[in-house]
Amino acid sequence: MELSSTLAAKFEQLQSLYPVKRSALIPMLMYAQDEYAFISDELIEEIARRLDLNTVQVEETLEFYSMLHRKPVGKHHVQICTNVACMLRGGYELLEHAKKRLEIGHKETTPDGVFSLEEVECIGACTGAPAMQVNYDFYENLTTRGFDRLIEEIDKGRRPEPVPVITGALHERNNLETPLISKRFGIQNSHKIDVALSLGAYQALDKALKQMAPEQVIDEVKKSNLRGRGGAGFPTGMKWSFVPKDSPKPKYVICNADESEPGTCKDRPLMEMDPHQLIEGIIIAGRAINAHQGFIYIRGEYRYVLDIVDAAIAEAYSRGYLGKNILGTGFDFDLLIHTGAGAYECGEESALMESLEGKRGNPRIKPPFPAVVGLYGCPTIINNVETLSAVPSIILEGGEAYANRGTPRNGGTRLLCVSGHVNKPGIYEIPLGMNMKKFIEEVAGGIRGGKKLKAVIPGGSSCPLFKADETDIAMDYDTIAKAGSMLGSGGMVVIDEGTCMVDMARRIMQFYAHESCGWCVPCREGTAWLRKMLERFHAGLGRTEDIDLIGELSKNMLGRTFCPLGDAAAMPTISIVAKFRNEFEDHLHGKCTYKSAEDLIASR
Repeated sequence: MELSSTLAAKFEQLQSLYPVKRSALIPMLMYAQDEYAFISDELIEEIARRLDLNTVQVEETLEFYSMLHRKPVGKHHVQICTNVACMLRGGYELLEHAKKRLEIGHKETTPDGVFSLEEVECIGACTGAPAMQVNYDFYENLTTRGFDRLIEEIDKGRRPEPVPVITGALHERNNLETPLISKRFGIQNSHKIDVALSLGAYQALDKALKQMAPEQVIDEVKKSNLRGRGGAGFPTGMKWSFVPKDSPKPKYVICNADESEPGTCKDRPLMEMDPHQLIEGIIIAGRAINAHQGFIYIRGEYRYVLDIVDAAIAEAYSRGYLGKNILGTGFDFDLLIHTGAGAYECGEESALMESLEGKRGNPRIKPPFPAVVGLYGCPTIINNVETLSAVPSIILEGGEAYANRGTPRNGGTRLLCVSGHVNKPGIYEIPLGMNMKKFIEEVAGGIRGGKKLKAVIPGGSSCPLFKADETDIAMDYDTIAKAGSMLGSGGMVVIDEGTCMVDMARRIMQFYAHESCGWCVPCREGTAWLRKMLERFHAGLGRTEDIDLIGELSKNMLGRTFCPLGDAAAMPTISIVAKFRNEFEDHLHGKCTYKSAEDLIASR
């Protein structure tokens, strides 16, 4: 197959970047699709030839990822999110309006090939809900009228101005906030290296390389009580210390930027507005474990963010902060950004490594753990964007000072993205330990429309919910865990009194059934059956015995899967059934107190 000169050059570049050639597969598929609008048989054969793979290996990989298409989509591919944050702000109404306006349905294309439409899962724009993407352009806080204006502009051959930075990241600072890793948010051109340097970028790297031994870096991170900000909350310094010092194999640092937990969108502004802080944190992590290669695995939907980070990496190389002999210390470190292609499962660290190796994102059996046998079978640490972005502050101010910003065993600050039924949805940086009720009322502006609070998802859709009377609680990992939930990835979704919790359970399970990789039977079958049961129940066709059966099925998924996705699906469902059983019983009468019959049909 004869490729354009641009695509052929891109392929050749990608093939040369990785220690193992197959790792270039998913980025190559993404770039090919950008040019041809879908992945044809001819493209599969060409990519397989270049990577010394057979076509079956390419086909089985691309079928796993939701952003890769085997059939052409429209010139302008419209994707509307209906996941929990967008659902609460009118996502379904926007989708139905789009169907009527474009005269096509889900995964359909207009006869002239100009538009295609797709209902999608979370796209990382939760604080700007309801949101959509047209190709890779984000549009947030949409109304039906705003949607029509966008379509009219596109029809005229224009490109409506997309959202440059996630809505909610820029706002007047509340006096309860503690800007630390978000301190450069809103500063003009903060993503450029000259501006970043003027604001203190790479000072921590200078200190770590010139004044500290690798063991001292790890000790300082341990003192900080920094816990993983991606969801699990595992102590970061301890994770780094597990990497064997005497291994003859190469060591790797991976930044998990595959932010895809519904309700979560904090990593996006960190990369949009302060990529050099992240790059600095990754290099320091490399120094700590004596690694010389790093990867940033970024979710496929964040394509324009990828360009920002890629440009920042190039700037860092040009100024001597990446590459050979960094700052004249003899330390070498290379960094590469790698794109995913749409799979929530790849947020799990072992599935992410499989994906980075150019395979389906199926989880690995543990042990062995990544610190010993990780990427390409080598020692690897994997940390979230927010976690690594906190490292420069820890090195500069000291681990103890950072720890004192939070509570015992819960050091520092957290970025919380609050969405749903609040007056001020946004991304806020607060000290760990702040009271949840106070945060919602004073920082997020309280419940919109004068309504009452009903429930809160504290840290992303996988977390058990709190009822309104359970929110007078400190927000740190240990306190939230003791109360039966998780601080998770910081994706707080606030729910008002007018929300049907059966519908909420239905939508959460729809997501996990869609995202299950199918590797484990309890997860594959459990999420599918629970989705069907909850859809039937919400439609008024449930039975009394189904209420207990939903809870029982969920419990039978807990702890029985290779990765936490099964648990992530089960935990919120169990909590909703337990805490809002009365609403399930109300649905036995064939109606929903909160939605009309038309709304029920539209939400299925």
